Amino acid sequence: MNQVAAALELINRALRSKGARLVAVSKYQTDERVMMAYDAGQRIFAENRVQELLAKKARFPSDCEWHFIGHLQSNKVRMLLPAVGLIHSVDSETLLEQINRESQRLGIVTRVLLQVHIAQEAHKFGLKAEEVLPLLNRCANGEFVGTRVGGLMGMASLCEDERQIGKEFSGLSALFSDAKDLYGARLADFKELSMGMSGDYPIALQYGSTMIRLGSGVFQPDDAQQ
Repeated sequence: MNQVAAALELINRALRSKGARLVAVSKYQTDERVMMAYDAGQRIFAENRVQELLAKKARFPSDCEWHFIGHLQSNKVRMLLPAVGLIHSVDSETLLEQINRESQRLGIVTRVLLQVHIAQEAHKFGLKAEEVLPLLNRCANGEFVGTRVGGLMGMASLCEDERQIGKEFSGLSALFSDAKDLYGARLADFKELSMGMSGDYPIALQYGSTMIRLGSGVFQPDDAQQ
């Protein structure tokens, strides 16, 4: 068993016990190593650049599901939408409105998550917590027929303070629960809480993450480099 397959086995064992799914972040990875993950059963992959997602989608089997996790620039929306399975990083009302318009123009419905700013770093993108419920109210009222809002996403502070990370994930989890209570009956797909990366996903699982995004945790250094 190669290292990628071994890593996936361990990670998925932990995720199954929590009812969470893995999104394998394939950015910067060679096709060979991504294919190792595919051969081991992984089907959901993610990129943070539109061009790279489009290129990989064209090269890999059609049963792969490609997610977008980076900051989405407005001039890239049109080219991304037909190819993407889920956009985790809808970080503004304006972006959601644009995705909705382009999806309607294309005759498709695009699955999205709302990205919430929970970290200490000001440069990270995301909606303010107080902006989320009013925007979801608009979604629940049928204003975005070209999108299907499936939940929330957040990135914790890049630090080693587990209490700080836990506080940030706890806050997002509480917001997610409030949103489900208020709008779950009208937003049937509002089920995903995407939080946790390679350095902090065990903490994210403690706070109810349903979807974790792992790059280095899956794609270990090549055996030959060990």
